[in-house]
Parts: sequence; structure tokens; C-alpha cells
Amino acid sequence: MSGWSLIQHPPYSPDLAPSDFHLFGPLKRHIGGKHFADDEDIQHELLLWMRQQPKEFYAAGTGALIKRWDKCINIGGDYVAK
Repeated sequence: MSGWSLIQHPPYSPDLAPSDFHLFGPLKRHIGGKHFADDEDIQHELLLWMRQQPKEFYAAGTGALIKRWDKCINIGGDYVAK
């Protein structure tokens, strides 16, 4: 399995919710106040913005998420404060 381990976790955990992912805050700030003609325009803007982010931006966010997952697993799935 390519060195990956499958772990059990609760079906919903507020500690690991996708809304906490580092991408959404900066993206919200980027598109805030802008108006788009249609779904295609906003999709184009989002893809453009995502492609402009440096690799370090994504690496930092993934690293932070991994730390939170690890913390949650180590305390048996209990609530993890930021």
C-alpha cells in the first residue's frame, strides 16, 4: 500500500474539518468583494489564484494539518484546540 497506513477516525471530527484547512482563509480574502458574471468566471479566478501560490504555501498548510491529525490520534480522537 505504498507505505500508507489506514487509521480509524470518527466520521465527523471538528478538529479535522476541511473548513479548517489553510487554503480557505486566504482564498476568501482574495475573492472577497469581487463580482463574477457566472460560475465559469469564478472557477477561472480560483484556478488562477491556486496556480499562483508557491509550493511552500501548500506545504505549510499540509504540515499543519498533519500535526493536528497526529495530535487528535494521540489523544484518542478527543477535541483538539488550535
